[in-house]
Amino acid sequence: MGKSTLLNALTGQKISIVTPRPQTTRHRVLGLVNLPQAQIAFVDTPGLHHAQQRALNRAMNRTAAAAALDADLVLLVVEAVRFGAEDELALSRARESGRPVIAVVNKIDALKQRDRLLPFLAQLAGRHEFAEIIPVSARDPRDMQRLLEVITRHLPESPALFPADQLTDRSENFRICEIIREKLTMELHDELPYGIAVEIESREETPEGQLEISAVIWVDRAGQKPIVIGAGGERLKRIGTQARHELNTLLGRRLHLNLWVKVREDWADSAQALRQLGME
Repeated sequence: MGKSTLLNALTGQKISIVTPRPQTTRHRVLGLVNLPQAQIAFVDTPGLHHAQQRALNRAMNRTAAAAALDADLVLLVVEAVRFGAEDELALSRARESGRPVIAVVNKIDALKQRDRLLPFLAQLAGRHEFAEIIPVSARDPRDMQRLLEVITRHLPESPALFPADQLTDRSENFRICEIIREKLTMELHDELPYGIAVEIESREETPEGQLEISAVIWVDRAGQKPIVIGAGGERLKRIGTQARHELNTLLGRRLHLNLWVKVREDWADSAQALRQLGME
């Protein structure tokens, strides 16, 4: 659906990681936009899961549902000319929140048959009494500016809740873990186990002013460890290099990154593990 891509485009910063894999987002992530006339706090949520066999899926659904109840306005982000079962589930949760809902139809730039858009918008309008339906491309700054103006019109007046220079509510350590997880996802594609997580094990400042991070990549099956490490450790080394390069830019400083792969059987079904990793 491109929720995270949309959030990054609206804020002008990389707040949420983005991969081709569905349901990459696992946490509630706040991104702030300060305009002359408004402060908008966007909350990127996990995608809703129809299948809830694992505790991780259930925790992500609870996070998404709670975010809608806390919001003044809900953006239902759908992909142009596609409306599936998970979109229907997201719409039902938005409806239950009782908040005004704006439907954001994303990725219109990817449409090969543009004549399909208007019928899709008409069908979407029949599903709910939306405050507005806005077709956009997250790649087009003009669309993002127009969407910000529409959102501002539908928000209630209130004092700003965050400092004007704040970008997100997430810590630097969280963002480091997420960048590593993004590179894991991009490198492993379909091989990537769903039960994978990243945790900072240690963080130290060297006398030379370099930040040294040791991070653990958790997998939930012993057989998954060699998949992540790769032959001769080359895959893990490549993931670490990609993450380090992006983190150097994100943090504006030199960073040394050590990655370890460890097994924690069935962590995605453990309430204690989910709390430890900030998912509950």
